[in-house]
Amino acid sequence: MCSLPSEPEARRAGDTRDSADRRSLETTRPSITASSSRLRFVLLCDWLPPEFGAVGQYTLASARQLAAHGGEVTLVGLTSKESGERSDVLIEGTLTIKKVHRPSYDRSAWLRRATWTVVTNIALVKAAWEKLQTCDEIRFTGSPPYLVHFVMPIAWLLGKRTRYRITDIHPECLIAALGREPAWLKPLRAFTNFWRRRVSVVEVLGEDQRRRIVECAVQSERIVLVRDGSPVECGAHVVAVNPPAVLRGRAIVLYSGNWGIAHDVHTFVEGFSLFCADYPGAAGVWLNATGKRADIVQQLLADRQLPVSRTNPVPLEELPGVLAAADVHLITLTDAFVGYVLPSKVYACVESGRSVLFVGSADSDVHLVCSTRMAPARYRRVDVGNPEGVRQALVELLAGKMHV
Repeated sequence: MCSLPSEPEARRAGDTRDSADRRSLETTRPSITASSSRLRFVLLCDWLPPEFGAVGQYTLASARQLAAHGGEVTLVGLTSKESGERSDVLIEGTLTIKKVHRPSYDRSAWLRRATWTVVTNIALVKAAWEKLQTCDEIRFTGSPPYLVHFVMPIAWLLGKRTRYRITDIHPECLIAALGREPAWLKPLRAFTNFWRRRVSVVEVLGEDQRRRIVECAVQSERIVLVRDGSPVECGAHVVAVNPPAVLRGRAIVLYSGNWGIAHDVHTFVEGFSLFCADYPGAAGVWLNATGKRADIVQQLLADRQLPVSRTNPVPLEELPGVLAAADVHLITLTDAFVGYVLPSKVYACVESGRSVLFVGSADSDVHLVCSTRMAPARYRRVDVGNPEGVRQALVELLAGKMHV
């Protein structure tokens, strides 16, 4: 057995946040008050369950909570199947769910993506129009992108209260992806900030997002931190599913969810290659994932003849068993997206009781959540661009799972 350090160097150097940041972790869902009773809410978001997407999962949960507290709630979201509507009468309130059909699209095709976004935002507002006129409050998310431009003019004209749950921040995510801010994006960013400053309440996912929104000159008193939490119940009672056959007998490094443009690739791939060179056959990578970068990771690992298996994300009710099958959960985030994107899966990874390896910045709330909610022995953070750090982190996290 290797002689391993008790904790990573970064943690000894004071990598964790101060007590104020720790207190911020206590601001969690639901954003419900007693005044929800008998109020009328309209919620707008992108893909609703059973479609794959964290924003829809959390928005549906929020809608149910509002209705359970006496609200008259209409949730309008997207489906890849037929449009439809259903209503549930709860003990205290009502929940109506309207699903609007929209096709999926190629995210790498910028013009097609922009067209899809405009048409989709119009379709959501059109489907909600009747309820928008009579509601007390409009709640909407950052997904689809730029929904703020379609909701806020209507809310202003109708005199409605608004609550904007940021999720991914656009157009800043596009700027981060491009690595620069083209001249044609400057007016769009300025106009987006114009509407952000006029939202009644801006909900952020983390302290890193709060800092980004303050930079947009949104008044701090109108910003509230509302964390999501795990979308599924995890615990000792959960039975782990069998991993893919090609990975059995190895420790499992699991990436579950979308691996897209915001998530670093090469630091982990290079680091895992170094690990496998020292400990061949000890571990394998399970990509229970979608996204263009998941394709890249799968191909890079296969080209190096490293153990990897790819599956499609499972339905939400099956997710706890998949999470329990991991020895190490992998989360990655490029530095340019810190504060613009917060991988929501961090909460389920933490609650699963398994170890977490985060490849990303200490400024991200992924690090804040993991470093304050997990035992030090179960969590490691490695900077982007440090594959040797990934190798060492895997050695430490898997030391009890293999012979090293």
